Amino acid sequence: MFSDMGVPTKETPFEVAEASDVVITMLPSSSHVLDVYTGPNGLLRCANLMRPQLLIDSSTIDPQTSRKVSVAVSNCILKEKKDHWEKPVMLDAPVSGGVLAAEAGTLTFMVGGSEDAYLAAKPLFLSMGKNAIYCGGAGTGSAAKICNNLALAVSMLGVSEAFVLGQSLGISAGTLTKVLNTSSARCWSSDSYNPVPGVMEGVPASRNYAGGFASKLMAKDLNLAATSAKEVGLQCPLTYQAQEIYTELCKDGHESKDFSCAFRHYYSGQDEL
Repeated sequence: MFSDMGVPTKETPFEVAEASDVVITMLPSSSHVLDVYTGPNGLLRCANLMRPQLLIDSSTIDPQTSRKVSVAVSNCILKEKKDHWEKPVMLDAPVSGGVLAAEAGTLTFMVGGSEDAYLAAKPLFLSMGKNAIYCGGAGTGSAAKICNNLALAVSMLGVSEAFVLGQSLGISAGTLTKVLNTSSARCWSSDSYNPVPGVMEGVPASRNYAGGFASKLMAKDLNLAATSAKEVGLQCPLTYQAQEIYTELCKDGHESKDFSCAFRHYYSGQDEL
């Protein structure tokens, strides 16, 4: 697709690294990230003569993998030392905003790693999004993304549950939306990404939940959150409840539909007429 647009392409990550000063990756899971960076034809294959001085991973993965890859990058040697860079550096920089924000250039980047590297990369982030937030050392960007998506899943389920209860009690979703959005329950899931078909234009609910952020990706992120919570011994009952609901949605065949489809396919909510 990109070669048809006249953009230079390469066959392997290693060849991309050979031709690039900065590399940005965005991949589905931790195993893909490890393969692209440390696999046989990975970005770090020529660890003793690395061209890229900055590597940015915008995948949504577990913080442990982000830290592991960061250590691997820090053990490499630059082919040519540039400015004050002695070794290549890694940033974990997942994004929030989904497909709509990516198309509009309004993404938020959550960044973990060296603060100097973050400051050097900030113009790149702001060329692709409107916000770049430094979160701390390696892995903290990934941790922030997991926490954000946990809160997003729980809020979407809470809003969906409220709309269905409202419908059952005789309140239309349109009316309840006006109440929520001028009251203390207002949130992104109610005012920018409403899950009830017929209430808001331009969101996945308005097109049979096509596009947007797939339920299978939300289930993956909730699995990351649940695993992280267990690793630190934290009780997170809402995480596990949301994980269970999105896992069930995927098993029922809705894995490719936007995660707001829980309103219809889990709660059996009704469209706004």
